[in-house]
Amino acid sequence: MLKFSKQLATIILMFFLSFAVYSKPEIYINQVGFDSKSSKIAIIGVENNLDVKTTFTITDAASGKIMFTALVGKAQSVEDWNLGKLFYRADFSSFQKAGNYKVTLTIGGTTYHSASFAIEENILAKRTISSIVHYYNKQRANTPQELEADKNILLFGSTKRVDVRGGWCDASGDVSKYFSHLAYANFVSPQQTPLVTWSLINTSETIPKQLKEWKIKDSLDDEAIWGADYMMRCLSDQDYFYMIVFSYFDKDPAARRIVGLKANSVTTDEYQAAFREGGGMAIASLARISKWEKHGEFTSKQYLDGAKRAYEHLLIHNKQYDDDGKENIIDDYCALMAATELWIATNEIFYRDEARKWAHNLESRMTDQGWFRSSDGNRPFWHAADAGLPVVALTRYLKKETDSGEKLAATNTIKKALAYNIAVTNNVENPFGYARQSFLYHDKVKDGFFIPHENETGWWWQGENARLASLATAAIEGGKIIASKKNDDTKNTLNKYANQQLSWILGCNPYSICFLYQFGEKNVPYMHSNYGHGSEKGGISNGITGKEGNGDGSGIDFKMEAEGNEWRWTEQWIPHSAWFLQAVTALAENKK
Repeated sequence: MLKFSKQLATIILMFFLSFAVYSKPEIYINQVGFDSKSSKIAIIGVENNLDVKTTFTITDAASGKIMFTALVGKAQSVEDWNLGKLFYRADFSSFQKAGNYKVTLTIGGTTYHSASFAIEENILAKRTISSIVHYYNKQRANTPQELEADKNILLFGSTKRVDVRGGWCDASGDVSKYFSHLAYANFVSPQQTPLVTWSLINTSETIPKQLKEWKIKDSLDDEAIWGADYMMRCLSDQDYFYMIVFSYFDKDPAARRIVGLKANSVTTDEYQAAFREGGGMAIASLARISKWEKHGEFTSKQYLDGAKRAYEHLLIHNKQYDDDGKENIIDDYCALMAATELWIATNEIFYRDEARKWAHNLESRMTDQGWFRSSDGNRPFWHAADAGLPVVALTRYLKKETDSGEKLAATNTIKKALAYNIAVTNNVENPFGYARQSFLYHDKVKDGFFIPHENETGWWWQGENARLASLATAAIEGGKIIASKKNDDTKNTLNKYANQQLSWILGCNPYSICFLYQFGEKNVPYMHSNYGHGSEKGGISNGITGKEGNGDGSGIDFKMEAEGNEWRWTEQWIPHSAWFLQAVTALAENKK
């Protein structure tokens, strides 16, 4: 009897040990889907090692039929995140059959399922672009209160009033309108309203056949024209763009002013937009859309004339508008976009020479390590939203450039930048493939997953979904230029890198959050805003950050509630969807 009791106790103990070893594995997956021929990777998170012979399966979501089986990859940990888990890649890239599926994993007699996802040709573009257009349409600052306030708005520190109706509210918690904010920080300025406009124009011109097939081209074009008309209204009678229409987070629309912005919502009369403060991308957008046969309140000729006047003005006054009086890498890539689009629109030698000048500036900032210098010092270029824009600007420039020497210089710069992106991402165990970066922290160059929270803004850090989508765009567009063959290993590596950034946004992250609102199985909470604005389908939330309190951005954090600061993680922001739109457009163009 005693022997039997010992055997029973051993069996019970082994059962519980087995349960402890394999307790609650999690399967992280892109909750929208994968293109048939793209890389397809899920991540399995467990507290202890899996058996080396552990397999995963792809099962039909409706029938449960097993469609594909493979071994999981090797165990990896992300020490910096301190999540107490091992992560295994479940790579099913070779499985291409269209359908709806789940990843399943059986451990200790228990089967675990991922969220469902689909495999389909051009799936991300086909399923998301219409919702992104819907999102921007709902973000229009077109309520009666906004239109009435903005048609006769005061310039800060002045009695002058101007008409700046239109545009888009910046975020689900902020009904202000920005060409760019954070200008005072010099190295962090994101591109906002002008980037959205350029992205819409780019999608319309890049995949028009698919957009017509999906019956969304007209609505997308209308949204792009809405953006162009707003920027024309923001073009002052002195030929600079007004940078910000600020709400002061006040429910009274009469409080709105055209302003420059410092930290802690301190406003000034420095509202003239430099190249890096939205002026460059606004010029690029107006020049590019001027080639369209359709237009809005302003004519195509007015769009082009406005772009020319603004460019000429900034050639004289740009450093005056830059807060530190010096041009840096953001001026370079935004001015390169402006000059390139003017060159494409006019074919004038002046703009050709200007584009080459800015391209040379950008190329000269490339280091032997593969990262760009932000300025003349040793600060690596990093950006929370537009990290891929230097490469994207060069790829756009190369669509027009024909000189072999100029093309070679730009191509080599792209090649170095993309090689660095891959290398810094893979120089530590990184199962999710999250795009890492180099930055200056306490006067030392450091690599990390997330942007440093101690930076030139003094307060601003947030989730980086725009950065990820911008880098995905750069990888896809750059890969088209530097890869010599369709199945070139470099191109495949870059496409894998790009797909992992998009998968992270769509749910393959340690919190299993799909940040594209009303897609997937788990979203962030709804966020209200003034004038009936707020979270909308097709909007993308900020996302995951380094650990709050870690100045270097180390660790990992995501909060649904944070005593009013949850915006860092959950707020929708217009650059996120703009860059995601560019990335899925670039993927769809691959399939034309």
